[in-house]
Amino acid sequence: MAAAAQQNDARTRLYLISPATIDLDSFAGDLEAALDGGDVGAFQLRLKGAPDDAVLKAAERLMPLCHARDVAFIINDRPDLARDARADGVHVGQEDAPYAEARQMLGAEAMVGVTCRDSNSDGLEAAEAGADYVAFGAFFPSPTKDSTVQAEVDQLAWWSKMMLVPSVAIGGITAENCRPLVEAGADFLAVASGVWDFGDGPGAAVAAFNRVFEEVADTHAGAA
Repeated sequence: MAAAAQQNDARTRLYLISPATIDLDSFAGDLEAALDGGDVGAFQLRLKGAPDDAVLKAAERLMPLCHARDVAFIINDRPDLARDARADGVHVGQEDAPYAEARQMLGAEAMVGVTCRDSNSDGLEAAEAGADYVAFGAFFPSPTKDSTVQAEVDQLAWWSKMMLVPSVAIGGITAENCRPLVEAGADFLAVASGVWDFGDGPGAAVAAFNRVFEEVADTHAGAA
């Protein structure tokens, strides 16, 4: 599972992010449907403002669904909860625990990802410190998270060309608008509403993303 965030090959993968609030019973079914819809590299539990015990309860219920499908399970913001839940890792934003603190708390084997918004310098700093991936965005307006930052597709292309640490593109990404990010070399697309609110259901959304990933990979392979 740890290898899910360490690849940097030609084929983009999905990084699912939970809604900020969930009904655990119904969302477990949605998550299973999504994971059964096609390849997914990682899932992030992002329950903003939820009590600690609710996050741990959700992790206890959802993490086995991910692990049964070899999908990494990551908790947002809180390295202490990631440690207590025995999650595969944590994602920290710029207002959360510093990378070094998260790494010290979780150890060398855990995944620690870092939000870098539209800053290559922040990405380089995180990569040099040992981050397992860096997240850039937002690339599009997002219904799940307000952002005043507008990242550019060229940033992904530069990162893909220059760096080995995987990049994650985030922010308003759907199966309809994702192709430029995939073509630019994003290793992962972090998606929330683009999967959970998809008209034909989360499984169909994951399948639609994977069709784009495969089409772009085939095009690159044919041009090589």
